Amino acid sequence: MLKTTRFLSLLCCLLACVSGVNAITASDPYENYLRTSKDFQRVKQDKNWALKAWPSWLYIPWYYQWTIGHNKAGADFCRKFSYNGAFINRGDTKNLPWIEANQLRFYMDHTAGKGILYLYNKKPQDTARLKKELPGKGVRLVPLNETNTKKLEIHIRQNIEAVMQSPLRSAYALDDEISTGSFVRPCNWRLIEDFAPYHTWLDEIYGQGNAPDYREQWITYNDVRKKLPEWSLGEFDCSQLMDQWTFNDAYWANYLGHLVEYANSIDPSTPCGFVGGQAPNAMGGYDYARLMRKVQFIEAYNIGGSQAVIRSFNPHNALPTVTTHFHKSVADTIWQSWYYTAQGNRGHIGWVQDWFDGKSPKAWHHAVAPHYREIGKKIGPLQAGSKWLHDGVAIYYSHPSIQMSWILDAEAHGSSWPNRNADHRIGTSHLVRKAWENMLRDSGFQFTHLSYIDLVQNDQALDEFKVLILPATYCLSDAESRRIRAFVKQGGTVIADFLPGVFDQHGRGRADGGALDDVFAVQHQSSLKAPGIFSDQLWVEADQEANFYFKSYQDLLDKKNNNLRHPAGFARAVRSLPSDNSHSYGQGKAVLMNLSPQWYHALRGQGAKAASSRSVFMKHLDKAGIKSPVRLRNNSEEVFSHEITYWQKGDRTLLFLIMNPEVTGSSAGGGNSQGLKTKKITVTLEFQKTVNQVRNERSGKALGDGKTFTVDWITNEAVVLSFSR
Repeated sequence: MLKTTRFLSLLCCLLACVSGVNAITASDPYENYLRTSKDFQRVKQDKNWALKAWPSWLYIPWYYQWTIGHNKAGADFCRKFSYNGAFINRGDTKNLPWIEANQLRFYMDHTAGKGILYLYNKKPQDTARLKKELPGKGVRLVPLNETNTKKLEIHIRQNIEAVMQSPLRSAYALDDEISTGSFVRPCNWRLIEDFAPYHTWLDEIYGQGNAPDYREQWITYNDVRKKLPEWSLGEFDCSQLMDQWTFNDAYWANYLGHLVEYANSIDPSTPCGFVGGQAPNAMGGYDYARLMRKVQFIEAYNIGGSQAVIRSFNPHNALPTVTTHFHKSVADTIWQSWYYTAQGNRGHIGWVQDWFDGKSPKAWHHAVAPHYREIGKKIGPLQAGSKWLHDGVAIYYSHPSIQMSWILDAEAHGSSWPNRNADHRIGTSHLVRKAWENMLRDSGFQFTHLSYIDLVQNDQALDEFKVLILPATYCLSDAESRRIRAFVKQGGTVIADFLPGVFDQHGRGRADGGALDDVFAVQHQSSLKAPGIFSDQLWVEADQEANFYFKSYQDLLDKKNNNLRHPAGFARAVRSLPSDNSHSYGQGKAVLMNLSPQWYHALRGQGAKAASSRSVFMKHLDKAGIKSPVRLRNNSEEVFSHEITYWQKGDRTLLFLIMNPEVTGSSAGGGNSQGLKTKKITVTLEFQKTVNQVRNERSGKALGDGKTFTVDWITNEAVVLSFSR
């Protein structure tokens, strides 16, 4: 009887909660939109299906300068140097017999052709026209209309049918470096000629009859930029511009999802996506929270933290995700192969440039081949199908905040804003997110990114976390705020760096302060203007126009900026508010740092001692009970900037010890290291709890049970251990 009573009590509580959620959803159109819209419905992303198509780790040469040929010499080269993948372009099957004879799994590039999803042309007249029209508010140069959709579908069908009988096909890429505009250059075009879908979408996110009166208008950044110096927080209204951008992101993601599903209708066995992915951005259609629900395969450049974001939004780590490889040096190429494997990538697409002297392979292939062979044959299969493990820390991904960050950043450019690029290198949202990632990694903590979609859609989204970090999270909806408030009240810790939720999801300033001001026990005054935040003139920490060509992070953050600095070295955000403010709320803690973590990039470059200033942020994770399962006993400069990643497969955990140096890249590719350490050293790993049946997966040596294990480590490679608990 007692058990029955408890069951009925729990059932009543559950029904009450469901009823409460339904009531809130009904009264909050935006929450209803996030929970129910087709914009967030996933394409097929089944784990076993994806692993069958792309079962392990592949190195795929992109045959730009493949001078050795597709012949016996080319086959011998692939076999000898462990290039175990291949690619086909636009259904061209002339190399397919060679690929199949040598058992090379392949992907097909430009499955949807080129020139509709990708807008860029090397002809001078086309380049000039593109540059002239990019900032405009008209219709995309190649609109996503029925005519162009049919063209894409014809390309897709013809190209897939040319190769789909091959048992070695692993993925289809619709196109390379695709964008709503051109890469992530500033662009305000409408993607379609007709305003009707925009009207329907506005009604969906605002509620029927509540949509704003700008339904037939389309503006550019100029309409907002000129108001930024005059606006106070409460007067901000970027909703028209941000709604346009968000509609474009939604339409673009759905459009790609349609093409992916069309490809699946022709070949149901093979994942489809795109290559040449850019950094998360306000421009270009790069809201990864949306995109990762609409693709089944992706190659993205490691810029703007894209690799960690994509890994976090990859369901079950099932979808094949790879990155580009440019060979710069032997040490760097070896590091890339291990680093990106440790981060969950399933291979590389390599740019074949200067690989050969005539038809002879260059000497560096001999040095890197053993690593490709080991990862491809041993470590890749061991890792395939495993689950990423974190330490209870989530970094929040708010795409409206990325949009607002762009709006605030670009003010410094004045009328030259259409020329802005390289956001991943200078943008506030990018550098703040990257600073948090590196502070956590350097402190021995692992994390995952949590999107605004998952937070609202999944009522249990925060259950696996102790700490939620809000990086430059300017914009929060009421729905998101409710989830975060409940998380803290129930015992979680939320840490915000600066200006959390002072705007809503549309970019409107909140008249009564930040959405979570009560949680943080502060008051962001609605009368606050730019001179009260960071420098005297701009809304952001760095003058990104004056320091556009910065040589060091210190130059970017120090020159022509007038910021107050905390004793730990970080810039203070709101001058009238205290820094490092911790407040008890319910059973949890809310910490408003009121500091930007961007200076960590400069401090990190100075070495371990300077980088220890991150403790002003990291101490709050210690207080929240975040602990690393394993640490290095060595605490010297030679191991500074190391990272440990963990993957769970069955009853075994796979551990990678790697270096996490500065990474460079551009919108055209890259992910190379800067300042890479290559020394061979001996390190001792100390586990919090006894681990059993430890094995060095690279040497094959059994290390037994215990808490401490001493291993040799060449620091541009990886230590790979597995164990059971």
